[in-house]
Amino acid sequence: MNLVINKNTATTAKRLVVKNLNKSFGNVHVLKDLNLDVEPGEFLVLLGPSGCGKTTALRMIAGLEEVDSGSITLGGVDVTTTPPKYRDVAMVFQSYALYPHKTVAENIGFPLKMQGLEKPAINKAVREAAEQVQMESLLERFPRQLSGGQRQRVALARAIIRRPAVFLMDEPLSNLDARLRSFMRTELKHMQHELGVTTLYVTHDQIEAMTLAHRVAIMSEGILQQLGTPHEVYNDPANLFVASFMGSPPMNFIEGKINGKKFQSECVDLSVSGAKNTKNATMGFRPEDTKIVASGKGLFDAKIYAVEMTGDQTLVTIQMNKATLIVKMPKDFEADIDKEIGVSFAPERGYFFDTDNGERLRSCAIVKKAKRKSKS
Repeated sequence: MNLVINKNTATTAKRLVVKNLNKSFGNVHVLKDLNLDVEPGEFLVLLGPSGCGKTTALRMIAGLEEVDSGSITLGGVDVTTTPPKYRDVAMVFQSYALYPHKTVAENIGFPLKMQGLEKPAINKAVREAAEQVQMESLLERFPRQLSGGQRQRVALARAIIRRPAVFLMDEPLSNLDARLRSFMRTELKHMQHELGVTTLYVTHDQIEAMTLAHRVAIMSEGILQQLGTPHEVYNDPANLFVASFMGSPPMNFIEGKINGKKFQSECVDLSVSGAKNTKNATMGFRPEDTKIVASGKGLFDAKIYAVEMTGDQTLVTIQMNKATLIVKMPKDFEADIDKEIGVSFAPERGYFFDTDNGERLRSCAIVKKAKRKSKS
């Protein structure tokens, strides 16, 4: 796998390796045998819902939580029990964690002051770090005089100034409004590329994960579900959880069974190949891979429930008995509510899962309908 990493700056970056990491709080096992191998200069995102263990993993790597079992190595050195200040990592928190009584310049330069550097060297480094986050004109202000986006930039500059081996970022953009969050994603991705610092980033926002990451590690209930590039985890989900978590709107699902080379539900009867009989099976397909056609001309029929024009596209909600599905259509699409329509998607864009254990049924595929021969 070739990751697009800035080779000019990543040469000084260090590899972060996590092996069989476990953590419990009381009787709750929050992190279960986590394994990660983050390449030098790579931007790896830990993605998952609240409570899945991603922030706990980050805090253990930072040294803020003790490890129950497993190991953490940085640049080939075991730092599992090393105090945080000796780990050569810089952490950016969701809350920014700025000193309210210190100016922007004092906040940015504080790590170097703690290292005992001379004031001229600190001032020079502060100016350079501030320029990288476009805060050089606000060095004399206090945090209370800054917007949320500006405070986050100060927190980033304070992390940059140390030139750490690893950046650890815990949902640093979650407190920003949607427009600023989008802008800061772009800035953060460009900055990380230029600096080439190995970065581990925690978020529950799949858009952040897809746009920022070289690779995404998707977690649920303390277990790593899938690790791969954004393209891999989106287009080739390992299981039902990953398929349902990735995508906005999420993947459509129809529950049924596989019996005698047929996927069957209340309203769907499709020929499939390569699958054993499965009492509880789920078929999935993405809204953008789906299109609305005339009734009787698709893979199955449904009724239109709602039509929402969003600007660049139209989201069409359809109903089929108890199932509610979403289809992405062109922006000029129009249709009446309750209209009978057909639903179609390419057979290779259908996914099948065992509903009970969530496992992907990779050998199962929709059988393409044979084209009718034209009469001569």
